[in-house]
Amino acid sequence: FGKLATHFTMLDPIKATIVTPGLDMNGKFAPSGIPASIVTKYLAEHGVVVEKTGLYSFFVMFTIGITKGRWNTLVTELQQFKTDYDTNQPLWRVMPEFVQAHPAYERIGLRDLASQIHEQYRRYGIARVTTEMYLSNMQPAMRPSEAFECLAHRRVERVPIDELEGRITTMLVTPYPPGIPLLIPGERFNKPIVEYLKFARDFNARFPGFETDVHGLVVELEGGMLRYYVDCVRD
Repeated sequence: FGKLATHFTMLDPIKATIVTPGLDMNGKFAPSGIPASIVTKYLAEHGVVVEKTGLYSFFVMFTIGITKGRWNTLVTELQQFKTDYDTNQPLWRVMPEFVQAHPAYERIGLRDLASQIHEQYRRYGIARVTTEMYLSNMQPAMRPSEAFECLAHRRVERVPIDELEGRITTMLVTPYPPGIPLLIPGERFNKPIVEYLKFARDFNARFPGFETDVHGLVVELEGGMLRYYVDCVRD
């Protein structure tokens, strides 16, 4: 790379993080926004693979041998997304494969869907919730090995989200994004964590195809509806 200035920060040239509008650096939501999940679904349908997706940012990794023509494909598709967003193109036209898998979105416009998901994030204050749950007071109740022993000997019960507060998990609970473990086996669920899980449940029910993934949640279909549980130490 040649000589670098003192205190110069070298960024990895094959990695790019793209920020979408809707959330500022202080965690405040704008009146309108474009959640990153919509952009990445759009890009995937147009041949661009995204590595990681957050609430309002996503991460793209190039290869060492990439050419200007290849990375320009990403720029072209982002420009096309903006055009389709500005004109509120129907999803059946710009994301036909996604609509085929999720017909409920057939008559929804791209901008309308972005507004609906953004409003859901804002209504729940999801930026605040995700921050508070990681900063909340974690309460270990037993060693992870003891929690695993309960799981191995089936001294567990499947507890619905609404009844989780105060219960001891036998599972590693990891929401994505950000993909950082939230609870390890042997810790108790607290109110901020349960609040986030309620958001995930409600969001997934309203926006199929854009589900918030939480490792450790058990999803079961009951009476035509998805129910969410966590395996906890039996009281």
